[in-house]
Amino acid sequence: MMALGARVLMVYGTLGLTTALLVASAFGTGVTAQSRPWPTERPPRALEARPVKFPPYQIRKLPNGLQVVLVSHHEQPSVSVRMIVRAGAAQDPKGKMGLAMLTATLLDQGAAARTAEQIADSIDFVGGILGTGAGTDLTYINTVVLKDSLPLALQLMADVVRRPTFAPQEIDRQRQQALSGLKVSAEDPGAVANRVMDRLIYGFHPYGLPGGGTAESLASITRPDIVEFHRQYYSPNNALIAVVGDVSADEAMAGLTKAFGEWSAGAVPVFVPIEPPQPTKRVIVIDRPDAVQTEIRVGQLGIARRHADYLVMDQVVKILGGEGANRLQQVLRSQRGLTYGASADLNTYKTTGGIVAETDTRTDATAEALRLTIDEFYKLQRERVYEGELEGAQAYLAGHFPLTIETPDAIATQVLNQLFY
Repeated sequence: MMALGARVLMVYGTLGLTTALLVASAFGTGVTAQSRPWPTERPPRALEARPVKFPPYQIRKLPNGLQVVLVSHHEQPSVSVRMIVRAGAAQDPKGKMGLAMLTATLLDQGAAARTAEQIADSIDFVGGILGTGAGTDLTYINTVVLKDSLPLALQLMADVVRRPTFAPQEIDRQRQQALSGLKVSAEDPGAVANRVMDRLIYGFHPYGLPGGGTAESLASITRPDIVEFHRQYYSPNNALIAVVGDVSADEAMAGLTKAFGEWSAGAVPVFVPIEPPQPTKRVIVIDRPDAVQTEIRVGQLGIARRHADYLVMDQVVKILGGEGANRLQQVLRSQRGLTYGASADLNTYKTTGGIVAETDTRTDATAEALRLTIDEFYKLQRERVYEGELEGAQAYLAGHFPLTIETPDAIATQVLNQLFY
Protein backbone atom coordinates (compact mmCIF):
# COMPACT_ATOMS: atom_id res chain seq x y z
CA MET A 1 0.00 0.00 0.00
CA MET A 2 1.09 3.57 -0.60
CA ALA A 3 1.63 5.98 2.27
CA LEU A 4 1.62 8.86 -0.20
CA GLY A 5 -1.71 8.73 -1.92
CA ALA A 6 -1.66 7.93 -5.55
CA ARG A 7 -4.28 8.08 -8.21
CA VAL A 8 -3.16 6.03 -11.17
CA LEU A 9 -5.02 6.21 -14.44
CA MET A 10 -3.94 4.06 -17.35
CA VAL A 11 -5.09 4.17 -20.92
CA TYR A 12 -4.00 1.53 -23.41
CA GLY A 13 -4.87 1.52 -27.09
CA THR A 14 -3.52 1.49 -30.69
CA LEU A 15 -1.56 4.54 -31.08
CA GLY A 16 -3.95 4.63 -29.87
CA LEU A 17 -2.36 1.58 -28.25
CA THR A 18 -1.93 4.15 -25.59
CA THR A 19 -1.85 3.37 -21.90
CA ALA A 20 -2.18 6.23 -19.47
CA LEU A 21 -1.35 6.09 -15.81
CA LEU A 22 -2.10 8.60 -13.10
CA VAL A 23 -0.78 8.46 -9.55
CA ALA A 24 -1.57 11.19 -7.04
CA SER A 25 0.61 11.96 -4.05
CA ALA A 26 0.48 14.18 -1.02
CA PHE A 27 2.81 16.75 -2.53
CA GLY A 28 1.46 19.67 -4.51
CA THR A 29 2.76 20.81 -7.87
CA GLY A 30 2.11 23.42 -10.50
CA VAL A 31 4.06 26.26 -12.02
CA THR A 32 4.06 29.42 -9.96
CA ALA A 33 4.68 32.94 -11.15
CA GLN A 34 8.23 34.22 -10.99
CA SER A 35 8.97 36.97 -8.50
CA ARG A 36 11.13 38.72 -11.09
CA PRO A 37 11.35 38.58 -14.89
CA TRP A 38 13.73 36.15 -16.54
CA PRO A 39 16.88 37.62 -18.11
CA THR A 40 16.22 38.70 -21.68
CA GLU A 41 19.71 38.37 -23.18
CA ARG A 42 20.21 35.60 -25.70
CA PRO A 43 22.49 32.69 -24.88
CA PRO A 44 25.92 32.60 -26.52
CA ARG A 45 26.19 30.97 -29.93
CA ALA A 46 27.22 27.34 -30.02
CA LEU A 47 30.78 26.50 -30.98
CA GLU A 48 31.48 24.99 -34.36
CA ALA A 49 30.95 21.24 -34.45
CA ARG A 50 34.10 19.15 -34.41
CA PRO A 51 34.47 15.65 -35.81
CA VAL A 52 34.17 12.83 -33.28
CA LYS A 53 36.19 9.69 -33.83
CA PHE A 54 35.34 6.47 -32.05
CA PRO A 55 38.54 4.79 -30.81
CA PRO A 56 39.72 1.84 -32.92
CA TYR A 57 38.78 -1.53 -31.50
CA GLN A 58 39.32 -5.25 -32.05
CA ILE A 59 36.93 -8.15 -31.54
CA ARG A 60 38.44 -11.48 -30.56
CA LYS A 61 37.26 -14.69 -28.93
CA LEU A 62 38.76 -17.06 -26.39
CA PRO A 63 38.66 -20.81 -27.20
CA ASN A 64 35.86 -21.28 -24.66
CA GLY A 65 33.57 -18.92 -26.60
CA LEU A 66 34.01 -15.75 -24.54
CA GLN A 67 33.66 -12.84 -26.97
CA VAL A 68 36.20 -10.08 -26.29
CA VAL A 69 36.25 -6.41 -27.33
CA LEU A 70 39.55 -4.56 -26.98
CA VAL A 71 39.81 -0.77 -27.18
CA SER A 72 43.09 1.07 -26.62
CA HIS A 73 42.38 4.46 -25.07
CA HIS A 74 45.48 6.16 -23.66
CA GLU A 75 44.07 9.51 -22.51
CA GLN A 76 43.92 8.32 -18.89
CA PRO A 77 46.12 5.79 -17.05
CA SER A 78 43.12 3.62 -16.21
CA VAL A 79 41.42 0.52 -17.56
CA SER A 80 37.73 -0.40 -17.55
CA VAL A 81 36.66 -4.02 -17.82
CA ARG A 82 32.96 -4.67 -18.29
CA MET A 83 31.28 -8.04 -18.74
CA ILE A 84 27.73 -8.82 -19.83
CA VAL A 85 26.07 -12.16 -19.19
CA ARG A 86 23.07 -12.77 -21.44
CA ALA A 87 20.60 -13.41 -18.63
CA GLY A 88 18.53 -10.98 -16.62
CA ALA A 89 15.13 -10.63 -15.03
CA ALA A 90 13.50 -11.92 -18.22
CA GLN A 91 15.05 -15.33 -17.49
CA ASP A 92 13.57 -15.60 -13.99
CA PRO A 93 11.73 -18.94 -13.63
CA LYS A 94 7.99 -18.90 -12.98
CA GLY A 95 7.27 -17.93 -9.40
CA LYS A 96 10.91 -16.93 -8.78
CA MET A 97 10.82 -13.26 -9.81
CA GLY A 98 13.89 -11.49 -8.47
CA LEU A 99 16.18 -14.51 -8.89
CA ALA A 100 18.44 -12.91 -11.51
CA MET A 101 18.69 -9.73 -9.44
CA LEU A 102 19.47 -11.62 -6.23
CA THR A 103 22.07 -13.80 -7.97
CA ALA A 104 23.82 -10.75 -9.41
CA THR A 105 23.96 -8.86 -6.12
CA LEU A 106 25.51 -11.92 -4.43
CA LEU A 107 28.38 -12.32 -6.89
CA ASP A 108 30.75 -9.99 -5.03
CA GLN A 109 29.47 -10.95 -1.58
CA GLY A 110 31.95 -13.77 -1.27
CA ALA A 111 33.85 -15.64 -3.99
CA ALA A 112 36.58 -18.29 -4.07
CA ALA A 113 38.63 -17.86 -0.86
CA ARG A 114 37.53 -14.25 -0.20
CA THR A 115 34.65 -13.02 1.91
CA ALA A 116 32.54 -10.04 0.89
CA GLU A 117 34.64 -7.79 3.14
CA GLN A 118 37.91 -9.11 1.71
CA ILE A 119 36.73 -8.52 -1.87
CA ALA A 120 35.76 -4.94 -1.00
CA ASP A 121 39.06 -4.34 0.81
CA SER A 122 41.11 -5.74 -2.09
CA ILE A 123 39.58 -3.44 -4.70
CA ASP A 124 39.49 -0.43 -2.35
CA PHE A 125 43.18 -0.84 -1.53
CA VAL A 126 44.14 -0.17 -5.17
CA GLY A 127 41.62 2.66 -5.55
CA GLY A 128 39.43 0.67 -7.91
CA ILE A 129 35.74 -0.06 -8.35
CA LEU A 130 34.01 -3.43 -8.65
CA GLY A 131 30.28 -3.70 -9.19
CA THR A 132 27.61 -6.20 -10.18
CA GLY A 133 23.94 -6.03 -11.03
CA ALA A 134 21.13 -7.30 -13.23
CA GLY A 135 18.80 -5.63 -15.70
CA THR A 136 15.90 -6.82 -17.81
CA ASP A 137 17.89 -8.79 -20.38
CA LEU A 138 21.35 -9.06 -18.87
CA THR A 139 23.64 -9.21 -15.87
CA TYR A 140 26.73 -7.00 -15.67
CA ILE A 141 30.03 -7.19 -13.81
CA ASN A 142 32.41 -4.26 -14.14
CA THR A 143 35.64 -2.97 -12.67
CA VAL A 144 37.70 0.19 -13.16
CA VAL A 145 41.31 0.37 -11.96
CA LEU A 146 44.63 2.01 -12.73
CA LYS A 147 46.65 0.12 -15.31
CA ASP A 148 49.12 -1.42 -12.85
CA SER A 149 46.23 -3.00 -10.90
CA LEU A 150 44.66 -4.69 -13.93
CA PRO A 151 45.91 -8.24 -13.06
CA LEU A 152 44.28 -8.02 -9.61
CA ALA A 153 41.05 -6.63 -11.07
CA LEU A 154 40.80 -9.43 -13.62
CA GLN A 155 41.39 -12.05 -10.95
CA LEU A 156 38.70 -10.56 -8.71
CA MET A 157 36.29 -10.36 -11.63
CA ALA A 158 37.00 -13.97 -12.59
CA ASP A 159 36.36 -15.10 -9.01
CA VAL A 160 33.04 -13.31 -8.61
CA VAL A 161 31.79 -14.51 -12.02
CA ARG A 162 33.05 -18.09 -11.88
CA ARG A 163 33.31 -18.97 -8.19
CA PRO A 164 30.74 -17.11 -6.05
CA THR A 165 30.13 -18.82 -2.72
CA PHE A 166 26.49 -17.76 -2.21
CA ALA A 167 26.93 -17.94 1.56
CA PRO A 168 23.58 -18.45 3.36
CA GLN A 169 24.10 -15.43 5.61
CA GLU A 170 24.77 -13.22 2.58
CA ILE A 171 21.66 -14.57 0.83
CA ASP A 172 19.54 -13.64 3.84
CA ARG A 173 21.12 -10.20 4.06
CA GLN A 174 20.59 -9.41 0.37
CA ARG A 175 17.04 -10.78 0.51
CA GLN A 176 16.22 -8.46 3.42
CA GLN A 177 17.66 -5.49 1.53
CA ALA A 178 15.53 -6.38 -1.49
CA LEU A 179 12.41 -6.67 0.68
CA SER A 180 13.14 -3.29 2.25
CA GLY A 181 13.48 -1.82 -1.23
CA LEU A 182 10.08 -3.19 -2.19
CA LYS A 183 8.50 -1.50 0.84
CA VAL A 184 10.04 1.83 -0.11
CA SER A 185 8.89 1.47 -3.73
CA ALA A 186 5.35 0.63 -2.63
CA GLU A 187 5.17 4.03 -0.92
CA ASP A 188 6.42 5.92 -3.99
CA PRO A 189 3.61 6.88 -6.40
CA GLY A 190 6.03 7.15 -9.32
CA ALA A 191 7.41 3.66 -8.73
CA VAL A 192 3.89 2.24 -8.46
CA ALA A 193 2.91 3.98 -11.69
CA ASN A 194 5.92 2.59 -13.57
CA ARG A 195 5.33 -0.93 -12.31
CA VAL A 196 1.65 -0.99 -13.28
CA MET A 197 2.41 0.56 -16.65
CA ASP A 198 4.88 -2.23 -17.45
CA ARG A 199 2.18 -4.81 -16.73
CA LEU A 200 -0.32 -2.99 -18.94
CA ILE A 201 2.07 -2.79 -21.88
CA TYR A 202 3.72 -6.21 -21.69
CA GLY A 203 1.13 -8.28 -19.83
CA PHE A 204 2.59 -11.57 -18.60
CA HIS A 205 5.54 -11.34 -20.97
CA PRO A 206 8.69 -11.33 -18.75
CA TYR A 207 9.09 -7.59 -19.36
CA GLY A 208 5.76 -7.01 -17.62
CA LEU A 209 6.76 -8.83 -14.43
CA PRO A 210 8.61 -7.14 -11.53
CA GLY A 211 12.31 -7.83 -12.06
CA GLY A 212 13.00 -7.00 -8.43
CA GLY A 213 10.56 -9.67 -7.36
CA THR A 214 7.68 -9.58 -4.91
CA ALA A 215 7.65 -10.30 -1.19
CA GLU A 216 6.30 -13.78 -1.94
CA SER A 217 8.73 -14.63 -4.75
CA LEU A 218 11.79 -13.38 -2.85
CA ALA A 219 10.81 -15.43 0.19
CA SER A 220 10.54 -18.55 -1.99
CA ILE A 221 14.05 -18.30 -3.50
CA THR A 222 16.47 -20.84 -2.04
CA ARG A 223 20.22 -21.27 -2.29
CA PRO A 224 19.80 -24.21 -4.73
CA ASP A 225 17.69 -21.89 -6.96
CA ILE A 226 20.54 -19.38 -7.04
CA VAL A 227 23.21 -22.02 -7.67
CA GLU A 228 21.18 -23.52 -10.52
CA PHE A 229 20.52 -20.13 -12.16
CA HIS A 230 24.24 -19.42 -12.02
CA ARG A 231 25.08 -22.83 -13.48
CA GLN A 232 22.64 -22.45 -16.36
CA TYR A 233 23.50 -18.95 -17.54
CA TYR A 234 26.97 -17.99 -16.32
CA SER A 235 29.18 -19.54 -18.98
CA PRO A 236 31.77 -17.98 -21.33
CA ASN A 237 29.74 -18.77 -24.46
CA ASN A 238 26.89 -16.73 -22.97
CA ALA A 239 29.00 -13.67 -22.13
CA LEU A 240 30.73 -10.64 -23.64
CA ILE A 241 33.64 -8.74 -22.14
CA ALA A 242 35.20 -5.40 -23.07
CA VAL A 243 38.59 -4.10 -21.98
CA VAL A 244 39.02 -0.38 -22.62
CA GLY A 245 41.83 1.89 -21.54
CA ASP A 246 45.56 2.35 -21.24
CA VAL A 247 46.50 -1.18 -22.27
CA SER A 248 47.51 -2.83 -25.53
CA ALA A 249 45.39 -5.52 -27.13
CA ASP A 250 48.03 -8.19 -26.54
CA GLU A 251 48.42 -7.27 -22.87
CA ALA A 252 44.65 -7.38 -22.39
CA MET A 253 44.29 -10.75 -24.12
CA ALA A 254 47.09 -12.23 -22.02
CA GLY A 255 45.35 -11.10 -18.83
CA LEU A 256 41.94 -12.34 -19.97
CA THR A 257 43.33 -15.72 -20.99
CA LYS A 258 44.94 -16.15 -17.58
CA ALA A 259 41.77 -15.15 -15.71
CA PHE A 260 39.07 -16.72 -17.90
CA GLY A 261 40.83 -19.24 -20.15
CA GLU A 262 39.91 -22.23 -17.98
CA TRP A 263 36.25 -21.22 -17.64
CA SER A 264 34.29 -24.09 -19.21
CA ALA A 265 31.58 -23.49 -21.80
CA GLY A 266 28.10 -24.84 -21.11
CA ALA A 267 24.69 -25.47 -22.67
CA VAL A 268 22.53 -22.35 -22.23
CA PRO A 269 18.71 -22.68 -22.06
CA VAL A 270 16.86 -21.26 -25.05
CA PHE A 271 14.77 -18.20 -24.14
CA VAL A 272 11.30 -18.34 -25.75
CA PRO A 273 9.02 -15.78 -24.07
CA ILE A 274 5.28 -15.49 -24.61
CA GLU A 275 4.04 -12.69 -26.86
CA PRO A 276 2.92 -9.38 -25.32
CA PRO A 277 -0.87 -8.88 -25.25
CA GLN A 278 -2.72 -7.38 -28.18
CA PRO A 279 -3.11 -3.61 -27.79
CA THR A 280 -6.38 -2.35 -26.36
CA LYS A 281 -7.46 1.04 -25.04
CA ARG A 282 -7.68 1.12 -21.27
CA VAL A 283 -7.86 3.67 -18.51
CA ILE A 284 -6.90 2.53 -15.00
CA VAL A 285 -7.04 4.65 -11.86
CA ILE A 286 -5.32 3.82 -8.58
CA ASP A 287 -7.08 6.15 -6.20
CA ARG A 288 -5.84 7.65 -2.96
CA PRO A 289 -8.46 9.82 -1.23
CA ASP A 290 -7.37 13.36 -0.37
CA ALA A 291 -4.24 13.17 -2.57
CA VAL A 292 -3.27 16.53 -4.06
CA GLN A 293 -0.98 15.37 -6.88
CA THR A 294 -1.33 12.83 -9.66
CA GLU A 295 1.36 10.83 -11.44
CA ILE A 296 0.39 10.26 -15.09
CA ARG A 297 1.74 7.61 -17.45
CA VAL A 298 0.64 7.15 -21.05
CA GLY A 299 2.18 4.37 -23.07
CA GLN A 300 2.00 1.71 -25.73
CA LEU A 301 3.88 -1.29 -27.07
CA GLY A 302 7.01 -0.32 -29.00
CA ILE A 303 9.81 -2.11 -30.84
CA ALA A 304 12.88 -4.17 -30.02
CA ARG A 305 16.32 -2.54 -29.93
CA ARG A 306 17.49 -4.22 -33.14
CA HIS A 307 14.39 -3.27 -35.15
CA ALA A 308 15.17 -1.60 -38.47
CA ASP A 309 13.14 1.48 -37.46
CA TYR A 310 14.88 1.99 -34.12
CA LEU A 311 16.69 5.21 -35.02
CA VAL A 312 13.58 6.69 -36.65
CA MET A 313 11.40 5.81 -33.66
CA ASP A 314 14.03 7.20 -31.30
CA GLN A 315 13.83 10.57 -33.07
CA VAL A 316 10.02 10.52 -33.03
CA VAL A 317 9.90 9.89 -29.28
CA LYS A 318 12.48 12.62 -28.66
CA ILE A 319 10.22 15.05 -30.51
CA LEU A 320 7.30 13.90 -28.39
CA GLY A 321 9.07 14.13 -25.04
CA GLY A 322 12.84 14.08 -25.29
CA GLU A 323 15.42 16.49 -23.94
CA GLY A 324 14.86 20.14 -24.75
CA ALA A 325 11.69 21.88 -25.94
CA ASN A 326 9.65 18.73 -26.63
CA ARG A 327 5.97 18.81 -27.48
CA LEU A 328 4.75 17.52 -24.12
CA GLN A 329 6.86 20.06 -22.25
CA GLN A 330 5.65 22.90 -24.44
CA VAL A 331 1.96 22.05 -24.06
CA LEU A 332 1.79 20.91 -20.45
CA ARG A 333 4.24 23.34 -18.89
CA SER A 334 4.89 26.31 -21.18
CA GLN A 335 1.36 26.77 -22.53
CA ARG A 336 -0.87 25.40 -19.75
CA GLY A 337 1.27 25.60 -16.61
CA LEU A 338 0.09 22.18 -15.44
CA THR A 339 3.42 20.66 -14.42
CA TYR A 340 7.09 21.28 -13.81
CA GLY A 341 8.11 18.69 -16.37
CA ALA A 342 6.90 16.15 -18.92
CA SER A 343 8.88 13.59 -20.90
CA ALA A 344 8.63 10.46 -23.04
CA ASP A 345 11.02 7.55 -23.41
CA LEU A 346 11.54 4.76 -25.90
CA ASN A 347 12.35 1.66 -23.86
CA THR A 348 13.85 -0.99 -26.13
CA TYR A 349 14.83 -4.49 -25.06
CA LYS A 350 15.95 -7.71 -26.67
CA THR A 351 12.57 -8.95 -27.92
CA THR A 352 10.23 -5.93 -27.78
CA GLY A 353 9.88 -2.51 -26.17
CA GLY A 354 7.55 0.25 -25.11
CA ILE A 355 6.90 3.99 -25.41
CA VAL A 356 5.98 5.74 -22.17
CA ALA A 357 5.20 9.40 -21.51
CA GLU A 358 5.15 10.68 -17.95
CA THR A 359 4.30 13.78 -16.00
CA ASP A 360 2.64 14.82 -12.75
CA THR A 361 0.12 17.50 -11.93
CA ARG A 362 -2.19 18.72 -9.19
CA THR A 363 -5.26 16.54 -8.67
CA ASP A 364 -7.82 19.04 -9.99
CA ALA A 365 -5.91 19.24 -13.31
CA THR A 366 -5.63 15.47 -13.80
CA ALA A 367 -8.23 15.11 -16.56
CA GLU A 368 -6.87 18.04 -18.56
CA ALA A 369 -3.25 16.89 -18.31
CA LEU A 370 -4.19 13.35 -19.32
CA ARG A 371 -6.23 14.52 -22.30
CA LEU A 372 -3.44 16.77 -23.55
CA THR A 373 -0.85 14.01 -23.18
CA ILE A 374 -2.91 11.52 -25.19
CA ASP A 375 -3.63 14.20 -27.80
CA GLU A 376 0.11 14.58 -28.42
CA PHE A 377 0.38 10.85 -29.19
CA TYR A 378 -2.36 11.17 -31.81
CA LYS A 379 -0.88 14.34 -33.30
CA LEU A 380 2.27 12.43 -34.17
CA GLN A 381 0.09 10.42 -36.56
CA ARG A 382 -2.06 13.24 -37.89
CA GLU A 383 0.37 16.13 -38.18
CA ARG A 384 3.73 16.48 -39.86
CA VAL A 385 6.94 16.85 -37.90
CA TYR A 386 8.38 20.26 -38.63
CA GLU A 387 11.96 20.69 -39.78
CA GLY A 388 12.87 22.64 -36.67
CA GLU A 389 11.66 19.82 -34.42
CA LEU A 390 13.57 17.20 -36.39
CA GLU A 391 16.72 19.29 -36.49
CA GLY A 392 16.52 19.82 -32.74
CA ALA A 393 16.20 16.11 -32.04
CA GLN A 394 19.04 15.29 -34.42
CA ALA A 395 21.24 18.02 -32.98
CA TYR A 396 20.73 16.65 -29.48
CA LEU A 397 21.60 13.14 -30.61
CA ALA A 398 24.75 14.32 -32.38
CA GLY A 399 25.79 16.61 -29.54
CA HIS A 400 25.13 14.07 -26.81
CA PHE A 401 27.00 11.18 -28.42
CA PRO A 402 30.54 12.48 -27.72
CA LEU A 403 29.64 12.67 -24.01
CA THR A 404 28.89 8.94 -24.03
CA ILE A 405 32.43 7.99 -25.08
CA GLU A 406 34.48 10.32 -22.87
CA THR A 407 35.78 7.68 -20.45
CA PRO A 408 36.98 4.08 -20.84
CA ASP A 409 33.98 2.80 -18.87
CA ALA A 410 31.55 4.73 -21.09
CA ILE A 411 33.23 3.39 -24.22
CA ALA A 412 33.03 -0.17 -22.89
CA THR A 413 29.32 0.28 -22.22
CA GLN A 414 28.66 1.61 -25.72
CA VAL A 415 30.55 -1.21 -27.44
CA LEU A 416 28.94 -3.99 -25.39
CA ASN A 417 25.44 -2.60 -25.88
CA GLN A 418 25.93 -2.59 -29.64
CA LEU A 419 27.18 -6.17 -29.65
CA PHE A 420 24.54 -7.37 -27.20
CA TYR A 421 21.59 -6.02 -29.17
